[in-house]
Amino acid sequence: MISIIIPVLNEADTISRLLTHLIDNSSPKNISEIIVVDGGSTDGTLDILRPVRFLKPDRSVIESMTPNVLDTKFQKRNSTRTDVQLGSEIGDPESSSGWHIQSKILLLESSKGRAKQMNLGAKHAKGEVLYFLHADSFPPIDFDQLIINEIQKGNQAGCFRMQFDSKHWWLRLASWLTQFSWRASRGGDQSQFITKTLFNDIGGYNENYIIYEDNILINELYARNEFTVINKKLTTSARLYRKHGVWKLQYHFWTIYVKKWFGASADELLAYYKKHVC
Repeated sequence: MISIIIPVLNEADTISRLLTHLIDNSSPKNISEIIVVDGGSTDGTLDILRPVRFLKPDRSVIESMTPNVLDTKFQKRNSTRTDVQLGSEIGDPESSSGWHIQSKILLLESSKGRAKQMNLGAKHAKGEVLYFLHADSFPPIDFDQLIINEIQKGNQAGCFRMQFDSKHWWLRLASWLTQFSWRASRGGDQSQFITKTLFNDIGGYNENYIIYEDNILINELYARNEFTVINKKLTTSARLYRKHGVWKLQYHFWTIYVKKWFGASADELLAYYKKHVC
């Protein structure tokens, strides 16, 4: 089974829609849990994720559970992990998927840093396959079965091809290139599935890297010849490109890539990112 791990930091605008998307486009028999790891959100993300709130079928958020009811529906295992047994308020109540009865979401609170957050999620994961997903990336329909199909073929790690939610010609070209197995076409926005055994053997994400952590893991997978691309489209947000401008942001991303190629340290990459992108 698959454990979906989503690191978040101030994702109140997207997390509800993503959780509903995951539930609507997968089967409960394939998903062990969805683990959301918060890195210190201050925008209301935690208010959405904590068990006092549910998603309605129309994807709005309501507060309808009393503390007494919560005591019977939710089981808090420790101070950092909350098990959320979702009822009929999430997803399509007419759906035959059974997710609205059976799905489970775990909320973890972590120190800031995607590598730290994802490693913490992996530590608590029950599934044999880990699926790391950004909060603004939406995998294709039946993504769970597509991943399982690759695992059954002997492929221990990989990603989906990607498309941006933008019609800009460069971003469309960049999206088209992600169908190929070239290392230069890879990135964390495409999501990452990996067996827990291989993930642990590698040592997880390198927590020294506040940025570029996805690429460090991908480099290791390519070095081991353990990477495949599923030819189905994941849709990710171009919000950072819209914020900074396509060419300006692309230039900074290329610069970071080249700096790492020539041996820049994790601290040097972070300093550049903070100066030019944050």
